[in-house]
Amino acid sequence: MKTLTVSVVTPDGPVLEDAFEMVSCKAESGELGVLPGHIPMVAPLTISAVRLKKEGSSERIAVNGGFLEVRPEKVTILAQSAEKPSEIDVERARKAKERAERRLQTKQEDVDFKRAEMALRRAINRLDVFENNF
Repeated sequence: MKTLTVSVVTPDGPVLEDAFEMVSCKAESGELGVLPGHIPMVAPLTISAVRLKKEGSSERIAVNGGFLEVRPEKVTILAQSAEKPSEIDVERARKAKERAERRLQTKQEDVDFKRAEMALRRAINRLDVFENNF
């Protein structure tokens, strides 16, 4: 089976570099599936899980936005942050989710709802990647 080299990079450095048969992720324009030989493209990513398939198994990485660059034999994901399930602090993510939910439920005018909503989406994504990987 042909593979793609997949690199996930954040401002803090590389998170993953390995060969996979398929990459699935959520771009702002919708769900994308990338196989070896895909046409070159660049797409902005949403806060979501990147799913990587190889030899009948799959891995997931929690990605906080960024960009996907596709070339026929390589996929590069430049993300603001990215975490493998083993790196996710579940308790911290749960607390962040609860904090964001409380902020969104209050009707105070000083609450930045957009920021709270983004924090909630990041926390839910981390928990989802952690829980669906084991």
